[in-house]
Amino acid sequence: MKATAKDLRFHSKQLLETVQRGEEVIITYRGKPCAKLVPYKEAQDKAEDELFGIWKDYEEIDNPTEYIRRLRKGRFKC
Repeated sequence: MKATAKDLRFHSKQLLETVQRGEEVIITYRGKPCAKLVPYKEAQDKAEDELFGIWKDYEEIDNPTEYIRRLRKGRFKC
């Protein structure tokens, strides 16, 4: 479904109801798409020790949680 920025301003409740039904809403501004409203999905729990992104192939870190704690140690005085 497409909606204008004016629709978003004046009919936000109806647009949110549309999204809750599972539809996506493309918001246009001056006739060009500028945003998309999509249903919110909870992130699935990842394993605490699972590395992602640039760290996933970094072999020198056995326990990423402890590694991050060591990096942040000393930042805050508690």
